[in-house]
Amino acid sequence: METWGAGQGVVWPVPARELTQAQRRAASSEWGEHRRCWRGWYVLRVAGGSPRQRVAEAGVLLVPPSAVTGWGSLAWQGARWFEGTYGDLTPRPVVIASPRRLFRPRPEVLVCEERFDPREVVVVDGLRVTDAVRATCFEMRYAPNLRAAVRALDMACYDDLVSIEEVSAWVSVHPSYTGIEQARLAIPLGDENAWSPAEVDFRLDWTELVGRRPMTNRPIFDLSGRHLGTPDVVDPQTGVVGEFDGPVHLAEGRRAADLRREAAFREHGLHPVTMVSAERRDQSAFHARVRSAYAAASRQAADERRWTLEPPAWWAPTWTVAQRRQLGDGDREVWLRYRHG
Repeated sequence: METWGAGQGVVWPVPARELTQAQRRAASSEWGEHRRCWRGWYVLRVAGGSPRQRVAEAGVLLVPPSAVTGWGSLAWQGARWFEGTYGDLTPRPVVIASPRRLFRPRPEVLVCEERFDPREVVVVDGLRVTDAVRATCFEMRYAPNLRAAVRALDMACYDDLVSIEEVSAWVSVHPSYTGIEQARLAIPLGDENAWSPAEVDFRLDWTELVGRRPMTNRPIFDLSGRHLGTPDVVDPQTGVVGEFDGPVHLAEGRRAADLRREAAFREHGLHPVTMVSAERRDQSAFHARVRSAYAAASRQAADERRWTLEPPAWWAPTWTVAQRRQLGDGDREVWLRYRHG
């Protein structure tokens, strides 16, 4: 009988022997209650094809000591941004770490036969997966380019599954693994407080343009401790702040709030600059606005700076993994609500 994976929103596949002959025959039709996911295995058709469902279906192929790794492991452990797709949104295979080949290659599942330590395998909701640090390093090592490796690191940190320090420690003791140099180069570019993959690219673009790295999602206050807003990036030396507005910002209520916040920033001596998603391909106009903002900041008198990055005593800082891990469930609901909205 199918059972939903604990906290995962998935349906476990069942062996063919648990279905009637009529149910197995019907599975070959789109009208059948079940569909065949592998030879000898069936799953309810209503299960769909979510990332976690795909991982659950791959899980029936596991033979100890093998385990799901890479994006599948991170998605199974609750990582929001690991959806198992390529840039064109076609599905990526679920990767299984195994000391030997378990089955013939197939598009849905890939076996990686590189060596791994069985102590890095954990059982989460009944499924064997490599721990988050190894899974993150796998994604970084096999990412198609350095930027994609940085995205993988940042988005694993987003859900506090890993810290940059933990990833750095793993990389340092596995110097001969495939792709390890790319992972090593990505670490100093990573940030534990990026809120989406688009923000990672925005920060990297900003750094390349300006020549120094901004702070990400750092709350800004007026001099009395009132929270003015939390921009995507802020240059603490100049007060130039950057925002990346994706499609969600076009909603009427959200746009009005964005404009009020931008006005508040300007009133307190900050210099906001916004990039819209349509400017991702050609950033020339955005670059001109950034240069203009830095020029204005350079002409600003010191007494016009009426803002600070120093939080008031009652504010709980949440810009590192260590800080977020220290929060209790109640505090996480309060202090991370907007971040996870």
